[in-house]
Amino acid sequence: MTRESKRYADAWSAVVGLLVANEVDTCFGLPGDDLELLRALDAAGLDLVPCRDQRNAMYMATGYALQSGRLAVCALGKGPAVTHAATGLLEARESGAPVLVLAAGVAERRRGSGGFQELDQVAVTAPLVRWAHRVGHPDRVVPATVTALTRAMGPPPGPVYLEIPDDVRTAEVLVTGPQPTLPETLVVEPAPVLPGPALAAIRTSRRPVVLVGGGMRHRNNDGVVERFAGRLGAALFTTASGRGAVDERHPLFCGVAGLYAAAPARELWSSCDLVVSLAGRLEETAVEGGTPWPPVPVVQVNVDPGGLSAEFPGPRVLGDARHAVLGWTRALDQDGEAERTAATGEWADKVAAARKAMSLEAEAELARAATLPGIRIAELLAALDATAGESHVLVQENGLQDMWSYGFPFHVGGGSIVPSEQTPLGFGAAAAIGVKRAAPDHEVTAFIGDGAFLAARADIAVTAPAHGGVLYVVLCNGGYGWLDAQRARLGLDAERHPFTRPGAPPPAVDGPDIHCRVLRDKAALTEEIRAARRFCSQGGTAVLMVPVAPDDILPALRDAGVVPQ
Repeated sequence: MTRESKRYADAWSAVVGLLVANEVDTCFGLPGDDLELLRALDAAGLDLVPCRDQRNAMYMATGYALQSGRLAVCALGKGPAVTHAATGLLEARESGAPVLVLAAGVAERRRGSGGFQELDQVAVTAPLVRWAHRVGHPDRVVPATVTALTRAMGPPPGPVYLEIPDDVRTAEVLVTGPQPTLPETLVVEPAPVLPGPALAAIRTSRRPVVLVGGGMRHRNNDGVVERFAGRLGAALFTTASGRGAVDERHPLFCGVAGLYAAAPARELWSSCDLVVSLAGRLEETAVEGGTPWPPVPVVQVNVDPGGLSAEFPGPRVLGDARHAVLGWTRALDQDGEAERTAATGEWADKVAAARKAMSLEAEAELARAATLPGIRIAELLAALDATAGESHVLVQENGLQDMWSYGFPFHVGGGSIVPSEQTPLGFGAAAAIGVKRAAPDHEVTAFIGDGAFLAARADIAVTAPAHGGVLYVVLCNGGYGWLDAQRARLGLDAERHPFTRPGAPPPAVDGPDIHCRVLRDKAALTEEIRAARRFCSQGGTAVLMVPVAPDDILPALRDAGVVPQ
């Protein structure tokens, strides 16, 4: 064997060797019957976060990838294990999360024979990932793994699926020659932006809006988006998935766009003359709902061609949104300062007035909540915000009542993780575990409904002893609030269609590593949250169950007419 050759006892050892070489330190999953992968992980010093549900394993890996910007790994068995994880694959794809899925597979010689858990897994997963591949020979293990890692990280990033059949995984893998490596990233200084329709639209705008999408996550170093918005004099919004990409305390920030926007923010949208969409997909909840999209040009910039919508008039730019923002800011800096300031002064006053009106609305909502029995969700969010440390991450679901966190001013100081437009139940509940693994020094708060909690309950209990630190705030309405609201809107009988069953909160998770409380007392709310945060800071998992009233719904959703008044 030459000096440059390397021999691995089996395929999993070769795959794990490449993971270590590329600084992967954690794997999430529920492997199948063969546990050679666990042996390889142990030998390499990589940690496995064990899961009880393949969907939750995918959600954890997605949360880890979104928070860190690094590759996450999810290990599965075969057959039904892969189909069970398909929902998580869909979510990872829509969220643009770099996740490598490693799955077992029926041996090549058994294909077509009705082998145990035999399934054409590549055909199942291919529509849900950036690349799906079954390794057919031991010689192809290392090249295929390198390709998978490369495609997962992009650009654009996304999940990939790599299947190791039983006969390949047990075979010796010999690598001759230098170990293949991932492509080198070429750091390019942004070049001056040449005159074109996008820059022309930006220069002539006098009432602009900047909409920040999820693709700007980890791309807004040094606050380049805020500087661009300030130089342009633009109102600054995010999509739901774009939260955490910009400073929510910035004087131009006006909240989440579209369905979740407060009434004063909607007035800004109705009177703008340009929208600049940065690394977003202009998803339905951002462009429809209670905020009519204005008939104005939309400048879109996205590194992924699939993220450029053809539904809106205006220039489309294929490229890195960070580079575009830097180039546009440089061009604006060269323009006449006095001329632009005078032209946008009236718009700046409108933005400031809208922000003031939203602040007054939030204060009024808290004052109203104080007069009502029980803990209201606005009070809960205000207490969470007041007790949060500087570095904290909010992980959310997308149910009817947990959507309060999209519209009420809870300030995300270390990031925000939300489900994509696919909104699978339980995503946030499980993703929070992956987020905490990615950001161990951050407070992580999962703001979820009781349906989502039940979907992830087993994995919350299993991971608590070794991977705790997450605060779960569970809004308990007895089921699925969104479906119940639609039932009420259509006048359907609640007894025949019981989407919610108000009453006792769901069963708690038990154990010395878990702090579980049911909150009912307004006066004790803040101290209960502080106690839970202290428990989490010591590595425990805290679960705060909060019974909520059925009518406690974000005003923006009522204004949009999507739920009954």
